[in-house]
Amino acid sequence: MAQKSDIEWTDATWNPVTGCIKVGPGCDHCYAERFAERWRGIPDHPYEQGFDLRIWPARLQQPSKWKKPRMIFVNSMSDLFQKEVERSFIDQVFDAMEAADWHVFQVLTKRSSLMQKYVHKRYAGGPVPKHIWLGVSVEDRAHKGRIEHLKKTNSEARFISFEPLLAAVGEVDLSGIAWAIVGGESGPGARAMHPAWATELRDICERDNVAFFFKQWGGARPKTGGRLLEGAEWNGFPWDIVPKPIMDQLNSTTH
Repeated sequence: MAQKSDIEWTDATWNPVTGCIKVGPGCDHCYAERFAERWRGIPDHPYEQGFDLRIWPARLQQPSKWKKPRMIFVNSMSDLFQKEVERSFIDQVFDAMEAADWHVFQVLTKRSSLMQKYVHKRYAGGPVPKHIWLGVSVEDRAHKGRIEHLKKTNSEARFISFEPLLAAVGEVDLSGIAWAIVGGESGPGARAMHPAWATELRDICERDNVAFFFKQWGGARPKTGGRLLEGAEWNGFPWDIVPKPIMDQLNSTTH
């Protein structure tokens, strides 16, 4: 099905779409692009096309075949809400997520306004299912408007990835957000994250009752700088929004 993930805040990845178009400074050193382009031109490889956009209808039923409940990061190698992805295919992705309701799906986008419009129309009669979490990426102050789009979605499970954090975000109201993930950039040419940028967000999360997860400092490799912030690990997770049936299943698999 999906690939087991090394990302600290999820269990697995599922990519019914791969490839993407850059939309901001957070995309400049994209890890997904760097990985995909290694395989460009290799016949029959999943990334034979490199990081060019590709739709994978055959992958839509993968979650339903994986019976063990998981936290699943949707489109770790793309962005579902690109304008170039047909709405009809986005519908099919959401159909698949709704059907496999024993998993938690984590949908993360930089196209926050497009996600807001899509979700408003699809779930006009009620809230987004609790096992489908909606998130946005925010890399600096200039892009924190994505948070307002997220807060306008009819969801109890909203999260933000401040990664790569490239500058201070500044004062922001995170009320109504369940979870915040903060991390520095990693890979060739990684831009450094100032400690004050991270601690500012931590303090805002504490003020606004948001679970705070500090992922990494970044550097040449993801683990280069470790993940201690002011001498401690910050592993906040919004367990209170995990639907009870899924929580029960997750607990049963650990005993």
